[in-house]
Amino acid sequence: MLSVNSRKLAVAMVALAAAQICFAQFRQPAKPKGPWMDKSLSPDARANLVMKEMTLDEKIQLVHGAGMAGFCAGADPSLVRSNGGAGFVPGIPRLGLPDLNMADSAVGVGRGARMGRYSTALPSALALASSWDMGLARDYGALIGRELADQGYNVSLGGGVDITREPRNGRNFEYLGEDPILAGNMVAGWIQGVQSQGVIGDIKHYAVNDQETGRFFANAIIDKRALRETDLLAFEIGVKKGKPDMVMCSYNLINGDWACENDYTLNQVLKKEWGFQGWVISDWFGTHSTVKAANAGLDQEQPSGRYFSGELKKAIENGQVPMARLDEMVHRILRTEFASGIVDTPQPTEVPDVFRGFQVAQRAAEESIVLLKNENHQLPLSAASLKSIAIVGGHADAGVLSGGGSAQVDPAGGSAVTETNGGNDLRAFLSRIVFHRSSPLEAIRTAAPSARVTFDPGTNPASAAAVAKSADVAVVFVLQHTHEGADVESLALPDAQDALVEQVAAANPHTIVVIESGGSVLTPWAGRAAAVLEAWYPGIRGGQAIANVLFGKVNPSAKLAVTFPASDSELPHAAIPGPPGKKPGPLDGLQNATPPFPVRYDEGLKVGYKWFDAEKKTPAFPFGFGLSYTTFGYSKLQVAGAASLKVSFAVQNTGKRAGQEIAQVYLSFPASAGEPPKRLIGWQKIALKPGESRTVSLTIDPLYLSIFDPATNRWKVVPGEYRVMAGPSSAALPLSSNVKLDGGV
Repeated sequence: MLSVNSRKLAVAMVALAAAQICFAQFRQPAKPKGPWMDKSLSPDARANLVMKEMTLDEKIQLVHGAGMAGFCAGADPSLVRSNGGAGFVPGIPRLGLPDLNMADSAVGVGRGARMGRYSTALPSALALASSWDMGLARDYGALIGRELADQGYNVSLGGGVDITREPRNGRNFEYLGEDPILAGNMVAGWIQGVQSQGVIGDIKHYAVNDQETGRFFANAIIDKRALRETDLLAFEIGVKKGKPDMVMCSYNLINGDWACENDYTLNQVLKKEWGFQGWVISDWFGTHSTVKAANAGLDQEQPSGRYFSGELKKAIENGQVPMARLDEMVHRILRTEFASGIVDTPQPTEVPDVFRGFQVAQRAAEESIVLLKNENHQLPLSAASLKSIAIVGGHADAGVLSGGGSAQVDPAGGSAVTETNGGNDLRAFLSRIVFHRSSPLEAIRTAAPSARVTFDPGTNPASAAAVAKSADVAVVFVLQHTHEGADVESLALPDAQDALVEQVAAANPHTIVVIESGGSVLTPWAGRAAAVLEAWYPGIRGGQAIANVLFGKVNPSAKLAVTFPASDSELPHAAIPGPPGKKPGPLDGLQNATPPFPVRYDEGLKVGYKWFDAEKKTPAFPFGFGLSYTTFGYSKLQVAGAASLKVSFAVQNTGKRAGQEIAQVYLSFPASAGEPPKRLIGWQKIALKPGESRTVSLTIDPLYLSIFDPATNRWKVVPGEYRVMAGPSSAALPLSSNVKLDGGV
């Protein structure tokens, strides 16, 4: 019979053996010792070596997804290994090739809370664009990349850069504004940040996915020159500077061919002209064929293998798709896996650094809030002198609004406001309204501890006005919710919020309006308000960021990345184009059941501020506009040009506060170029102390001086006299000088 100590030892040994068995299940399998595991070789050489060992079925396995956990019935059995994200491609353990776990991650890692994980909700991408700060874009992307890796993902599905051609687009909050040069550079920074964390990065939705109405079957009709100088220019800059690992093709058609089987955009432009080395991934359910899509340049179907599994194998065996084409598809995926590092150094999962996330999110929000009006220096508020503050509307007592759809970051602790959209299906998921738990009311109370701060929900304008009338200052929060799968019919604020602002402003001349929106909105009450802030969707620390700007702890420096029109009638299209008959839902056309309908972009080159300039329309607030609590002066413009262009000028802080200025440079082309009146070609964000002056020096990328010539299929600089202009916005350019450029290709 065993002694007590012996029994204890036996129990301990059994427990240890059980633990070893348990933990053995989670050990990484031993790495194969094939020659492709030699890290001194190039990614292309390693891809070629491992491909020699692959069977046809293994190659096919890599070019389509295995389904979506919880969404696709009858999915691939390997889906049990999925991390629960938007997409999954099983790896090949015998060759040391890892699973690809993909997550939506435009403004933070999606589907986090539903999987029991925390993710930082960053301000919207459009907010980021309004900072005009590529360094911040890299930090923003790096945080997303870090949290993807922490949660066990190795592929990001963010990187949206469709330009704001249609201001009513429901997904504009995911994108980076209306100017392709600003948007392209900002997405390049975002991509660099994501990929710096050992995560495969993406740029999307390629291309001309500029509206959500009928997105699955809209045929974007646009001439080649306009296509190259607007929508594709943003992608060209993003691809060449950001060097993304993946490009996601979009749902819509482009000039009659689906974007995911469009030979011109995928093969001719992206792969051959731009030299893109990564792989083209379809948007989810955006593949429409096998043979045409494969031969036109699509490399991987998502989220499953309707076209690129058994059907692709048949097409290869009967010669409709060359084996060389399959090998190219697989090579692109494999060389990217090796180049990104996910084969050699898989990231260990960690608990995300919540405090680091808060820091980046708050800084991004503070750098992106645009001061649109500040009459009689209403702002910044003085906590010492205010006795009473009325906060009105926008659920400001609870939290801040976010954009909806696949970009939605699950709110920590659940939505601060319970909003129901009538269902639990995918349509309801896309349109659900979420507020992050960052209360502007509480942040304002913290910033002004001696003041009496009251809240009125704003549901009754008359009662809100009565509350505001008795306060020293009133802050009205107004909202416009936008989301994937639908566009707004008007840029006007919904739910009688215009009337709310009008009545509060009539009752209290010290009324400040804070806008939380996914893009530009109409502001018919701006003349009555003392101050106006555009806060976008400001993220998990939005309340604190708004309070810091209101009370001057942060001097606002952001500039609009989109034009705010005075009315819907000023837009290029009176209404968003749609198919004949009933208004399509967010999923209509998903299974090829609906015939395509035309969306004619006849405005061509005239996107955003270029439209307003060319049509001589005066917007409410122009592109590039934003005020500060200090002032800046511009002087000493010098321009040197011939084969290239160099621009320098002085900017001085002429006020009494330290601040940052985003100094912008625009170019007017010779009449023979046939361009809109001016084009943004450069900018620099500089910090200046009161009285300090600095010289801004820019060497302009020749691409930004060029027009696209469809006849030769090349960019060229038109010889002639150009006008260089510099200043604080597209509508305020106090410096100008003419310069002659020699022209050339």
